[in-house]
Amino acid sequence: MTHTPKFTLKEATQKLENYCAYQERCHKDVANKLWQLGMRNQAVDEIIVHLIEEGYLNEERFAKTFAHGKFSIKKWGRNRIINELKQRNISKYNIALALEEIQEEAYLKSFHLLAEKKWESLDGIDLLKKKKKLADYLFYRGWESELVYNKINELTK
Repeated sequence: MTHTPKFTLKEATQKLENYCAYQERCHKDVANKLWQLGMRNQAVDEIIVHLIEEGYLNEERFAKTFAHGKFSIKKWGRNRIINELKQRNISKYNIALALEEIQEEAYLKSFHLLAEKKWESLDGIDLLKKKKKLADYLFYRGWESELVYNKINELTK
């Protein structure tokens, strides 16, 4: 059985230009979208090259936007951002550039506010469970263990 694409190369290219113009995308997202549209190997490669050449697709820009957004909006820590970018096959170089976008002062301030807000929301729970819940919450969001344990010690004093 031969596979026929649902879209012509030109139609798929137009669809992906719109897809990438709407928000920043990584190569993996674009390739997955093309596979969903029924495009295969050579067509996928041609369209991705076109998108890169025309400025619709840029992994460095994606990584920076992703890291900034997840930090400032979702309050993710560096570990979670790194893992999510790795899952999207972003290079170590681009991950490092993305993390440079997060200022240390803002990072620590955000961490402390998040930890204190969660700590206060855990009222009425015995201390051991409260500490575990806070640690689990912060680790899930990708904050570094040193920061988490130091903050828990500070809050329990």
